[in-house]
Amino acid sequence: MHLSVRVAQTTITCVMLWASMISGVVAAEEKTLQVAGIFGDHMVLQQQRDNRFWGTAKPGDEVSVTGSWSDETSTSVADEQGNWHVSLMTPAAGGPFVVTIKTDDDSVELNDVYAGEVWICSGQSNMQWRMRGFGVDHFKEDVEKANYPRLRYCEIPAVVSLEGQDDVKTQWTKCDPQTVLNLSAVGFFFGSRLHQELDVPIGLVSSNWGGSSAEAWVSPEVLREQFPEFNKVLDGYPAIAEESGLTYTRSEKKPKGLKQTSPAVLYNSMIRPLIPYAFRGVIWYQGESNVQNPKQYQTLFPAMIRDWRTRWGQGDFPFYYVQIAPFAYKTNPMSAAFLREAQVMALSEPNTGMVVTMDIGDATNIHPKQKKPVGERLARLALARDYGREGLVDSGPLYKSHAVEDGAIRLTFTDIGSGLVGMDGKELTHFTIAGADKQFVDAEAVIDGDTIVVRSDAVAEPVAVRYGWGSGDIPNLANQEGLPASSFRTDDWPITE
Repeated sequence: MHLSVRVAQTTITCVMLWASMISGVVAAEEKTLQVAGIFGDHMVLQQQRDNRFWGTAKPGDEVSVTGSWSDETSTSVADEQGNWHVSLMTPAAGGPFVVTIKTDDDSVELNDVYAGEVWICSGQSNMQWRMRGFGVDHFKEDVEKANYPRLRYCEIPAVVSLEGQDDVKTQWTKCDPQTVLNLSAVGFFFGSRLHQELDVPIGLVSSNWGGSSAEAWVSPEVLREQFPEFNKVLDGYPAIAEESGLTYTRSEKKPKGLKQTSPAVLYNSMIRPLIPYAFRGVIWYQGESNVQNPKQYQTLFPAMIRDWRTRWGQGDFPFYYVQIAPFAYKTNPMSAAFLREAQVMALSEPNTGMVVTMDIGDATNIHPKQKKPVGERLARLALARDYGREGLVDSGPLYKSHAVEDGAIRLTFTDIGSGLVGMDGKELTHFTIAGADKQFVDAEAVIDGDTIVVRSDAVAEPVAVRYGWGSGDIPNLANQEGLPASSFRTDDWPITE
């Protein structure tokens, strides 16, 4: 073959390759159908629920969504901004399925999709703490057994945002002994217990940030309407955004004063983009960053719960939370007790439940290692209240009322299960009693049937009892099912006292 022919053929081949590459780039640039980042391969969809899918396409395009579990196809038309929303009913738990999303000239296919039970896991560091967090050896046996291919999770990136975001980048991961190391320990023990008890796929959406405050997770609209003390900070956000930018990841340097405790910044970036993804309920572990403002937390925390429920539009979905554990805060020695009291008050919100951790705290470590009982107690709440496990006691004793009698105070409780006990068969600890002078002294507490009688020789005319009221107290009142009592007080004296 002549050299000129070879050169010509080589030139033609290069031109064809170049044209093919350009064509691929153009095709990629022309790809207009996008699905919100919460959707992806390996995801879990809430079973037997009208699930909303959403994303963007060319304005006016008809978008269809089909699940391989049925012949049903749902369609909608992208609006002038290109936004589309489609609702599709999911089947009973099962899979794997394929979800196909199409327009006339584009398509997206989501594979290995399951229908099951989906829960959001949110809060600060004690929810964020991963299975690898205390060293692999601490949960070694559980890690080795964590081969649960139908337990999936996605991690929402830790980002603070000065304005509401419409989307988030994440991916769904199947649980095995390697991937579980990156999963929230509380989330894993909650999800794995449900998975084993229900034998259905479980999806966990993990959205948390260590050191975050409750106000960071509330929408700016609710903060402005109900908590004007945050307005000054919120008013400063546009100037920060104009000068420095809208969003910041965990590792990036942030403008002075902007962090994960700033009002609304985590709602904007780590909750808002998830709405309206369908799920069963929320588990929440947070409060340590608000111990200095327990009075505010009494209204702030319930407002957050109502805020999420309103914006999702799924009714009063289950919201189960963990009461902060004993820890000896260096400021006010009673600050944690007042915060725990605020958390008890939130039980007045419908369809809420609280896990008490008075027995598994660590007065010297704000991150107690015992995460397994926390997750499993959360699972007890869900199993008893949402999944029909009759007769399953899901709460420890909660103070109900008191009466003064014969120089003592008799206490009554709800949620006593099979009866009141001192853990390990020991006498009750960490009860104090006071007279009208409000000076509390150590007291003797004795179980009498379903009540407790508290007295002290030093207080002839008692008027109030407190239990576990020191921030780092680790007391021992429980029911026979082994669930501990919350700290409590019978008085309503100002928080400073």
